[in-house]
Amino acid sequence: QVQLVESGGGLVQAGGSLRLSCAASGGIRSINAMYWYRQAPGKQREFVAGFTSGDSTNYADSVKGRFTITRDNAKNTVYLQMNSLKPEDTAVYYCNAQIRQYTSAYYSEYWGRGTQVTVSS
Repeated sequence: QVQLVESGGGLVQAGGSLRLSCAASGGIRSINAMYWYRQAPGKQREFVAGFTSGDSTNYADSVKGRFTITRDNAKNTVYLQMNSLKPEDTAVYYCNAQIRQYTSAYYSEYWGRGTQVTVSS
């Protein structure tokens, strides 16, 4: 069974930094894409950053220049370096991935359980 496990969240003051990690495991043959989303209280889940096939990266306008997504393919792990954090970055951050298991001919979408990021002013 595929699992995505996020870590690295916490409480930080405005202007500070955090590094989130998302590790995928569970009979993985290949990963087509990995993304970070976030959901603030009372708001819809929104795209933050992601790797698509071919190692292209995309960022939400609200985080461009502050957040950087990287990944370690050997570890099936994606990272989100978040700098110059603002109170409006406060949210639960979720990892999302399109993964093909050894037992499947298709890619399926998976979500992690999320990690809380709180930025105080």
